[in-house]
Amino acid sequence: MRPTVTTSTLLKSINRTAILDLLRERKPISRSEIAERLHLSLPTAMRIIDDLVEEDLVRPAGVSEVTGGRPRPLIELNAEAYAVIGVDLGGTKMLATVADLAGTVEHEVYVAWDDESHGDSLGRLCSLIEDLLSRPRPAGQRIRGIGIGAPGITLHEEGIVTWAPSLGWRNTPLRAILSERFGLPVFVENDVNLAALGELGFGAGRGAEDMVSIAIGTGIGAGIVLGGALYRGHNLAAGEIGYLLPGVECLGQRYDGFGALESRASGTGIADAARRALREAGLPQPEGGITAEDVFAAAREGQAWAQRVVSQTVDYLSQAIVAVSALLDPQVIVLGGGVSRSADMLIEPIQRRIDGVVPFVPRLVVSPLGSRAAVMGAIMIVLNGTMDHLVVRRLP
Repeated sequence: MRPTVTTSTLLKSINRTAILDLLRERKPISRSEIAERLHLSLPTAMRIIDDLVEEDLVRPAGVSEVTGGRPRPLIELNAEAYAVIGVDLGGTKMLATVADLAGTVEHEVYVAWDDESHGDSLGRLCSLIEDLLSRPRPAGQRIRGIGIGAPGITLHEEGIVTWAPSLGWRNTPLRAILSERFGLPVFVENDVNLAALGELGFGAGRGAEDMVSIAIGTGIGAGIVLGGALYRGHNLAAGEIGYLLPGVECLGQRYDGFGALESRASGTGIADAARRALREAGLPQPEGGITAEDVFAAAREGQAWAQRVVSQTVDYLSQAIVAVSALLDPQVIVLGGGVSRSADMLIEPIQRRIDGVVPFVPRLVVSPLGSRAAVMGAIMIVLNGTMDHLVVRRLP
């Protein structure tokens, strides 16, 4: 194990990070309150804040109202000074935004892949970024960087997408390609991890130290935050909960594509189960196919076959949430992805099934960010990466 060396530069980076995180969460706030909350000396806090003001990341925000005594000047994050381009790449679509550091979306573009664009996904991505860079922005606002969520195994430090089957990418040096083309800092992360950062900074995970964001869409994956930082695992495969086993019958099987859980409880798995249920009930298959959304709609209408499929899906997801809760003990589990749009048929039934099964049941909520979770995470990863941002566990 490498020894940890504490230097004045490292301490300054840690303190700078803590101050910025506090400013994102609370505004406006006085310098003395920042020092008090973060257990810093006032001179130390003021020196760092002065640097942040110089960088245009922090600005004055009036004075505090006090009864007696001297009013204190307040400061806040200067969110509008910078914007971040965030892109959530997917197997069927691409969502991209320009947003300021407070998460205010200035421009948003949704692109559905077709056969032609899917074959040139990298070229289409570059064209989309060029389009967003050309959009009008507030006067003086600068682009701080680009954050990309990739649907596959990603070497985040190198910015290489090692395998994204839905895009046909293998060992694609995405950071190098985009940095050279646009001359901006570029950060590449697994899309589910990026969504977890979005929830941590702007969504249901705000204020949480330990949380899990579960995306239920074409597949199933989880972004894990422990102690306020992403946990990626030894092989960068932490959170691949689509490979959890719903039962002993899954043992001895080989899952090279979808895992056992996502084969049953993802959007794809739900649609497959629906087709089987319709055949067993002697009912016709819908023209144009069936989706998970169709299944939930039919269940709401009281159709028995669909209600059975939904109940089975809830069983599978409950087992997964119990496993995650028992292993990680998070404060909150956030459900996102396309299937979460039917949260009215998931959250309460899951809670009923898991109550009493584990010692501590985490708060289970649907993502308030929806499809924007990953692009909000892009703001976090760009701000963090362009400031030598270090995640620290804040003292109570």
